[in-house]
Amino acid sequence: MATERTIGMAAAKRRRAILLYVPMTLLAVVFMFPLIFMFVSSLKPDAQILADVDNIRAFLPVGDISLANYSGVFDRVPFWRFLFNSVLVTVLIVGLGLVVNSMAGFALSRMEWSGRKLLLTLIIATLIVPFETIAVPMVYWVSKLPTLVWEGGLLKYDFGWLNTYEVMIVPFIANAFSVFLFTQYFSTIPVSIDEAARIDGAGWFQIYSRIIAPLSGPAFATVAILTFLPAWNAYLWPLMVVQQESLRPVMVGMQYFFQLNTAWGEVMAYTSLITLPVLLMFLVFQRAFVSSIAASGVKG
Repeated sequence: MATERTIGMAAAKRRRAILLYVPMTLLAVVFMFPLIFMFVSSLKPDAQILADVDNIRAFLPVGDISLANYSGVFDRVPFWRFLFNSVLVTVLIVGLGLVVNSMAGFALSRMEWSGRKLLLTLIIATLIVPFETIAVPMVYWVSKLPTLVWEGGLLKYDFGWLNTYEVMIVPFIANAFSVFLFTQYFSTIPVSIDEAARIDGAGWFQIYSRIIAPLSGPAFATVAILTFLPAWNAYLWPLMVVQQESLRPVMVGMQYFFQLNTAWGEVMAYTSLITLPVLLMFLVFQRAFVSSIAASGVKG
């Protein structure tokens, strides 16, 4: 009797799993279609891409398959330079942003001081302001900021951040949503931990760096992903403030393929190359991302 009951429970569990995972798998496949089309098309010549676009062959690596489009990418643009610029800018924005925004979230969630709720409200309010509305004023102000330049073997003082790495990094280190997410996540950690640490003689920075930060791995992973994506995909701002080819990121490099006749195979190869870091980033942090989104909504 017990054996029959166990078998019945196992069968019911399998049916629930099938009903759950089959629709999820089909939905995942649908969302994968654009990526599959992109990767497959990057292996085909332009004529075959256009001929296959209206049938299932567009998603299959059949026909005249080669890596010619990838070699064409490296011939047309300085890809490695663009990639280096994007990696450098993105890593610095993400790394510095994690430190700055997490410390701001710690101060707003764990420390008692007058005006912190008002300040958090003002920070959140900035989220409703579209970047496009402040882009032109930002260009003006960054053109007036002081900077140090290396010229003729000497370090000289000058004005203007245009055509520099700083102009692509510094304005995007502080992020309102990242501060809000850290504040929400830190608020879920019991305050009694802080009180015990304070009794043992720990300062606020020690509490932040040795206790709160190590307990907030999912929040850091989520902010890293949410900061990485717009930093990697930045197009409008670098296009406005960087004119030197040696400083351009990968997204601005996309415009090279739309001059005169569009080389669709090379476009697909280029987008495949610049999409891989994003996919790897998500695969590495996907579990922490889901965990942090769930935890940060506890006290929303």
